[in-house]
Amino acid sequence: MKYQLRNTILDLLLRIEKDSGFSHLLIDSEIKSKRIPQKDEGLLTEIVYGTIQRQITLDFYLDSYVKNSKKMDLWVRMLLRMSLYQMVYLDKVPDHAIIHEAVEIAKQRGHKGVASLVNGVLRNVQRNGVTETDSIEDSVKRLSVVTSHPEWLVERWIGIYGYETTKAMCEANTTKKRSSVRIQPLKITRQEAMEALQKQGFEVRESKFSAQGIIIDKGNILNTELFKQGYVTIQDQSSMLVGEMLDARPGMHILDGCSAPGGKVTHIAEKMQDKGEIHAYDLHDKKVKQINEKAALLNLSIINANAFDARKLDEIHENESFDRILIDAPCSGLGVIRGKPEIKYHKKEDDIKRLSKIQLDILESTAPLLKKDGLLIYSTCTVDVEENENVVKQFLEKNHDFQVDMEFFEKLPTELIKSSGITEIGLQLFPQDYQTDGFFLTRLKKNV
Repeated sequence: MKYQLRNTILDLLLRIEKDSGFSHLLIDSEIKSKRIPQKDEGLLTEIVYGTIQRQITLDFYLDSYVKNSKKMDLWVRMLLRMSLYQMVYLDKVPDHAIIHEAVEIAKQRGHKGVASLVNGVLRNVQRNGVTETDSIEDSVKRLSVVTSHPEWLVERWIGIYGYETTKAMCEANTTKKRSSVRIQPLKITRQEAMEALQKQGFEVRESKFSAQGIIIDKGNILNTELFKQGYVTIQDQSSMLVGEMLDARPGMHILDGCSAPGGKVTHIAEKMQDKGEIHAYDLHDKKVKQINEKAALLNLSIINANAFDARKLDEIHENESFDRILIDAPCSGLGVIRGKPEIKYHKKEDDIKRLSKIQLDILESTAPLLKKDGLLIYSTCTVDVEENENVVKQFLEKNHDFQVDMEFFEKLPTELIKSSGITEIGLQLFPQDYQTDGFFLTRLKKNV
């Protein structure tokens, strides 16, 4: 691997750590701005994601060879982490090359003593291997270290779902998720899109969650004309389920209260055959721009996107003015750890409490805008019951004109009807069950 590429990887890891940036956005930006050769893109992505994904495990291994590693300069610790990740988890580059490059970077960024430390630690690992995690007696701490999830999070999930479900969820979060795309049905059929991709060497199959969905087992959709010209858009299957279950129809008046970056709202517009009206909102102008760009790429004209606080939408819309409402609430994001592994280190338990209040406030303020006999979808990309079921329960306790729509459970895709995540309140998708994001959704109905 080229020296400059490894330097770029280290810079990326430091930016993600220091600025709490999202790995997928920074990786995409870096690949474009530095014009990383296509042959190196996969390796860069693998090392960045893998180092973040396995951070707690890597630190456990390093602690056997480095005293007071927490006091070490961040860039040195990160250099050791990324080097160790390659030595333990990858076979593409021989250990001697990894060690040589790491020492050269240490010389350039630090001094002779730092280079000597890096060389000594990595050569010791090469000779002696890493410490076995079996030595950790406490089951919570062991699961935390083995799967690189903070102890507080492991403990919290065990309290909610039990040890086995938590273990399966944490293990799934360390694996690579299959990507999926949604076709734009006004431009192309699913069969046509699949055939076009297969001709380019892709391995694809139909999604069972949506008639518009395609799962990609092999191939990079970003490099295809289908993606660049808006014939398909990247979207997780769990997210597609929202557009399917909202039951939006041509000519309807729809509200999407928390719309960015626009995947769900554009899907809804497609389901409406681009006929009707959708009011889409996000708190920030920058994110509203993302919605408009996605709508333009997909040639969708019925989305009216604006920046506004979803907790105050009752100030600008009259009661009972929408046939359907989607509240894809801002959440901790603990269901999308596979795609954004840094989330598990940046979130704290207090964040969940704070967000659940915001979620309930949004639900309370937007619900009166729904017409009688209308439908409201509440969804999040998290697996935490406090942000999901508990928010809905609190809302229903105060708002007796709403109830969980029992038809929601009947209309679910066949694959999901007997899902272990179904409760009387809604559906919790776990990342280990269907190889999707961890995701919650339910459908509420306003009584006549």
